[in-house]
Amino acid sequence: MDHLPFMQGFIRILNFPGSLYNCFLIYMFLFCDFQEAKSQNTVLQPRSHVPDKFVLSDPPIGLFDPIEISPAVVPKIPYPVEPSSPMYPSFPRTYEPILTGKCPVNFSSISNIVDKTASDCSAPLAILVGNVICCPQVNSLMHIFQGAYSSDSNMLVLHQADADDCFSDIISILTSRGANSSIPELCSVNSSSLTGGSCPVKDIISFEKVVNTTKLLDACDTIDTLTECCRPTCQPAIMQAAFSISQSRNIDLGSPSIPVSSTGFDAVNDCKEVVYAWLSRKLPSDAANSAFRMLSSCKVNKNCPLKFEEPTSVIKQCSNLASPNPSCCASLSTYISALQKQMLITNKQAINCAALFGSMLQKAGVMTNIYELCDVDLKDFSLQAYGQQGCLLRSFPADVIFDNVTGVSFTCDLSDNIAAPWPSSSSFSSMSFCAPEMSLPALPALPISGNLGNYARRVGIFAHFSLYFICSMLL
Repeated sequence: MDHLPFMQGFIRILNFPGSLYNCFLIYMFLFCDFQEAKSQNTVLQPRSHVPDKFVLSDPPIGLFDPIEISPAVVPKIPYPVEPSSPMYPSFPRTYEPILTGKCPVNFSSISNIVDKTASDCSAPLAILVGNVICCPQVNSLMHIFQGAYSSDSNMLVLHQADADDCFSDIISILTSRGANSSIPELCSVNSSSLTGGSCPVKDIISFEKVVNTTKLLDACDTIDTLTECCRPTCQPAIMQAAFSISQSRNIDLGSPSIPVSSTGFDAVNDCKEVVYAWLSRKLPSDAANSAFRMLSSCKVNKNCPLKFEEPTSVIKQCSNLASPNPSCCASLSTYISALQKQMLITNKQAINCAALFGSMLQKAGVMTNIYELCDVDLKDFSLQAYGQQGCLLRSFPADVIFDNVTGVSFTCDLSDNIAAPWPSSSSFSSMSFCAPEMSLPALPALPISGNLGNYARRVGIFAHFSLYFICSMLL
């Protein structure tokens, strides 16, 4: 009977004049609607003619949990008197590019690859990810662009005049979408990359007469990411095709046995670009991009991209050691801290960098394993997050990731403390990761008992890096 007074009141309302009764119903409807309301996610559909915007996140709090920040709360100061706070790093504004109007390629056919390249080479990050993310993606874009050009032409490469115009348009479009304007210098690319250089075969008909295209396509249409770097199928097929077309002039002259000169080696390298263009013509753009990025990974993981200054202080403090020495470890820490500001590297590159630096020290008389004495880990050779954790990228192709939760992030590998390997001798050579007994150090085994969620969080704490720490270094 507790509801009876309410019902009696409601019945009395029904006897009110019509206008008041209607107002009461509207009020009740709105009240109930507010009670039942809940937020919904709305997916923004970007317009094709407007470049995507970058959404940034606030720096993590606690265990690096990112906080989503709405663009509405970011200060909008059109003409700031003082520099922007590192809390809100500024990306270059996107805009409509000014093109030459002379490039004979429809860029919309490869817009997805252009967008990916602009993202991977974004202005604040390009120099930090140039070796392993940005430049491999730029090279892939150049190959795919040539394939797009050849789809409406009998040629696999561009004439120099067209190449100049198209290369200018490519850089203009990338820059207008937030990419770094110094891509040509950073990645050592120019308009000549689109011309085929000294390769004697540049048209489709001649190419398909000389090359076993069926064999080439079978080897490269689907690349096994687990075996291509050690037991390659696509790489030798590309090299064989490049060598065949580079020798076509000698074959036409009836002199196939003429030795290859230094100019001939240049021709083989130029002809590899022609082979990539033909593959780009035959493969879907996404498949071609994945293949080219994988081939680039095989190459970049063989070397250490870091630049080492002469470690004079480390040599002085760490020679003839038999036990941990504070001055030695302090000197080593200072030297490695400078390396950490250079760039992000992969796990395999870190192994090569540790071996290279160790061999430099051994040649200078530091024979003790100071990596072990001073607790140097592989991750110490890469870019650091908040000065305490390094990010080693996976050896497989990676991309820069933008989203509303983490802002900008990278997928990192080997985030646990894995000791840096000290070389067995001062004679350094790039380490091979293809011998049966060679493998990367294993991560700790997952405990049988315990909270799986906690373990996942522990491993995943440093799996994504916020944009904040990178921009703090740059500003």
